[in-house]
Amino acid sequence: MLINAELLLQYQRCKRRPFLDIHGDRSQRDAPNELLVKLQQDKISYQLGVLAQFNYLQPDYPRGNWQAGQAATLDLMQRGVEYIRQGVLLVNYEDWSENLPESPSYEGYRLLSRPDLLIKQPGESHFGDWIYVPANLELGKRPKQEYQVVAAFHAQVLAMVQGVTPDLAWLKLRTKDTGYEVDLLKWRPQMQSILQELIQALESPNAPEVFISRQKCSLCHWYGECYAIAQSQNHLSLLPGVTPIRYTQLQALSITTLESLANTSPSELENLVGFDGEVAPKLVVQAQSVLQSRPFILPYTSPTADITFTAPIEIYFDIEAQPDLNLNYLLGVLVVDKQAKTEQFYSFLAEQPEDEESIWQEFLDLVWQYPEAPIYHFCVYEFDTIKRLAKLYRTPSSSVHPILNRLVDVYEQLTQNVALPIESYALKAIARWLGFEWRNPEASGAKCIYWYDQWLTTGDRALLEMIQLYNEDDCRATRNVKDWFVDFMQNEYGRRLA
Repeated sequence: MLINAELLLQYQRCKRRPFLDIHGDRSQRDAPNELLVKLQQDKISYQLGVLAQFNYLQPDYPRGNWQAGQAATLDLMQRGVEYIRQGVLLVNYEDWSENLPESPSYEGYRLLSRPDLLIKQPGESHFGDWIYVPANLELGKRPKQEYQVVAAFHAQVLAMVQGVTPDLAWLKLRTKDTGYEVDLLKWRPQMQSILQELIQALESPNAPEVFISRQKCSLCHWYGECYAIAQSQNHLSLLPGVTPIRYTQLQALSITTLESLANTSPSELENLVGFDGEVAPKLVVQAQSVLQSRPFILPYTSPTADITFTAPIEIYFDIEAQPDLNLNYLLGVLVVDKQAKTEQFYSFLAEQPEDEESIWQEFLDLVWQYPEAPIYHFCVYEFDTIKRLAKLYRTPSSSVHPILNRLVDVYEQLTQNVALPIESYALKAIARWLGFEWRNPEASGAKCIYWYDQWLTTGDRALLEMIQLYNEDDCRATRNVKDWFVDFMQNEYGRRLA
């Protein structure tokens, strides 16, 4: 069985995925996610852009024939080629592990390394007075552990092939002009330990336990299968606030079900790792909320808490952005005049990236028409974006600070005061629990990123119309959540909220 860098990378993100990739039923995999396809295309474009700076050669061999690929790579290395793209390095795991202390001997496993570049440097190796060091080109912005572990994997396989261990490996990140040096003395032992864990997991007759972490899982092609299993088990990972670290702590106390968590005294959890502050009582109430299918006021909420309010004119604000371009291309504003009983949605759209400044000014002009109206949004992104755009376009503070002071984060106020019987506190999950539905059920923030990218490529205006429809529904969903929250708090405390 082949163990490659991709399996090692994915194992660090999810213990279950490599097992399913090797042993799972491929017919049960989800259809390709549009955003994932875009990210893969972006990575290829980024890598090609970097590689254009190098005069490299690439081994020529039949697709999937790794023996032939290694032979072609060794030929390039013996010739002393300066840069080799995606060279094939293949070794037996038994040869690798024989010098590792207390390492099990797994027969039939081969380690396949294909670093993005092999770079020739002075030294002594099997090939002559030169050695090679590996370099990987990553789309990420930070030298994450998973990248450095993979770099150490490439370096170790390379060491076995060339007969000498390189002192370092390189990472080239999207946001850094120069390369990042990976400290192999630090990362090699961790890589070896993780690799052994991975093989042990693959040797097991059963897949590792399901754990749903939406940010990591949403782009995985096994998400549908894993989510269905988690739902059938009422798995605690579906409970908001249960992180992998907290789940491990709960397991140690034999708290593995909603019922057991709901019946736990918060005092039993408060001193555990990851349960600092208000986490313990909030998590217990969250379990009670889901178990009883009804909302709860959180135990530390005060009747005099600074809760959101209603006003004669209210503004609801939502942004669509293109992270790769550092661009906020759509500023959506819903103006609700309760006295006149009117609603008007404004879609300030940058059809091209250079239009961002003009839609920013249009947004400012509109919200200043209602200088007393609160501006409701969901999560901190809108607040941060207003500050960023103001700085970028040198907007006078007198035009910006009053707007920042009018912003009301519905997400923050809701999550600080109530627990809802839902799996996620994302806007979609809350609004759908309240009965609100998006007019395009397939639309999402991730799809809008993909659609806008396609718009810039194809000029298909139908893509912009879908994005605008989704953005308007986000604004209306925010209003729906805010109105419910105000009514709920009024009914619970029997008071007028100010």
